[in-house]
Amino acid sequence: MNLNRYIDHTLLKPDATRAQIEQLCAEGRQHQFASVCVNACWVKLCAELLAGSGVNVCVTVGFPLGATTTRVKMLEAEQSLMAGAREADMVLNIGALKSGLHAFVRDDIAGVAQVCHAQGGLLKVIIETGLLTDEEKRLACQLAKDAGADFVKTCSGFNGGAATVEDVRLMRAVVGHEMGVKAAGGVRTYEAARAMIEAGANRIGTSSGVAIVLGAPAAAAQSY
Repeated sequence: MNLNRYIDHTLLKPDATRAQIEQLCAEGRQHQFASVCVNACWVKLCAELLAGSGVNVCVTVGFPLGATTTRVKMLEAEQSLMAGAREADMVLNIGALKSGLHAFVRDDIAGVAQVCHAQGGLLKVIIETGLLTDEEKRLACQLAKDAGADFVKTCSGFNGGAATVEDVRLMRAVVGHEMGVKAAGGVRTYEAARAMIEAGANRIGTSSGVAIVLGAPAAAAQSY
């Protein structure tokens, strides 16, 4: 298992400095993570620092509440992709989901998916499992699938809750093998990351990417 290639190495704190973002990219390049995940203002810098490395830049969209308008989310994704992002992690409109506005939620996701795909990017949809019932989790995953998203993701890390093995299994059961599942929120050790992957995750969002790969047994760390 090339564990490093599962990891979106993440820094989304509002007080993150340029020096910290530069370090994030250096670690991403060194360990050959799948991506570094940052807020939109850092995308251009990350794209420059990671050029030719094989490490993608992932940007957050509608983060962390998911409550901006669809048009704003689409514009945010479009500008970030033009600046060098190749993946976008978008927060679903949680209040709309809980209000039964299913068509609105689906169209919100679809608008961003169209923007991402038009520029060769991937869209991951954060459903905020910590705020949803199991039935709402299933519904959110199905709407993301219907809208053409590429992944569903557990949590933003900013609205409570954390990734659980049970939620990853539930999400994988809904989306099948046509979509990816990203486990994010509280995944900080090799053992936790391995458990998520065994449950069906094929991406891990974490600010502890280096600790995870350095904590892996030698056989799991051979790829870097």
